[in-house]
Amino acid sequence: MTMTLAAVTLLLLVATLLPLWRHPHWLVRGMDFPRLLLAVAAVLLLLAQCTLLPLAAPLSWGLLAATAACLLWQFWWIAPYTPLWRKEVKSSCNDDPSVRLGIMTANVLATNRNAQPLLQLVQAYQPDVLVTLESDQWWQDQLDVLEPVMPHSLKCPLDNFYGMHVYSRLPMDDTSIEYLVEDSIPSMHAVVTLRSGDKVRLHFLHPAPPSPTENPESAERDAELVMVARSVVDSRLPVVVTGDLNDVAWSATTRLFRAISGLLDPRVGRGMFNTFHADYSFLRWPLDHLFHSEHFTLRTLRRLPPIGSDHFALFTELVFTPARGADQEGLDATREDHALARSITDAKQVSAADVPMPGEHAL
Repeated sequence: MTMTLAAVTLLLLVATLLPLWRHPHWLVRGMDFPRLLLAVAAVLLLLAQCTLLPLAAPLSWGLLAATAACLLWQFWWIAPYTPLWRKEVKSSCNDDPSVRLGIMTANVLATNRNAQPLLQLVQAYQPDVLVTLESDQWWQDQLDVLEPVMPHSLKCPLDNFYGMHVYSRLPMDDTSIEYLVEDSIPSMHAVVTLRSGDKVRLHFLHPAPPSPTENPESAERDAELVMVARSVVDSRLPVVVTGDLNDVAWSATTRLFRAISGLLDPRVGRGMFNTFHADYSFLRWPLDHLFHSEHFTLRTLRRLPPIGSDHFALFTELVFTPARGADQEGLDATREDHALARSITDAKQVSAADVPMPGEHAL
């Protein structure tokens, strides 16, 4: 029994330490995802060790120490996404619709052929902006029914699971569809005008994940996130970045994005809001994200009911309150963060200058 527990402890230790290696291979980066599961496994393993190991033996204490260290390390990464942490974004009860911005982010699953659940959510929540990922021409035909109430749109129907659509009640200007890193992976960029007249810079992203069936490395995904982060850090306009980033909230790459961009994560101190996989409650993590500048506080953040996809939709309602949000702080980028960000974009020969800056040139 001791050798069996030692083998399990070794596996846990390898899974915990592997992400410390900055190699972009999908197997290495994939270990960022199951941190919550690994933390639960560490708790169960500790219980088994305390019950079954001869505690008088030095090896037993070594195994207990290794497992406890793994648990603490995993908890350090996931703790910000629990109510135990201080909220990064202030809550708001502002009822003034002129300064609110409601965004619904939905990966619809390209093979899903039932649009009614999503359309019903749009009717129920009345988002100002709807962004869909994996939406092809069939989905565009279904979503065009929204045009009478959401007349402003960006459309990029694709059959490769990377189509993207944006429908907006609010005016969108300076719009563009770009292929920042990969020729088949679009992103969308626009400036939206709130009912108050204030303008907000929006970026919608869906980079490809590191996986054996798509990109064997995370280099493309990481480069897209980093170049957008470097683009928005000095924005003169309020900024929102949202989409299915194919990365978990607690990964080193997402942490780097937050540090370099200076954007805030409204989930911090509130919860994980796991949006994938909708069909397996024991295997879920936060893949769909929304980050914003300090100009906003938070009115609503909600994972929505199923829509027939492998993702849940996410609804976020922000309130434009720059005076109240001025003292909100996210992560600070270190010299090492900046050096790592440069190396990531240099490896793919891309830069922040390749990212559109909607609305900035008019200032």
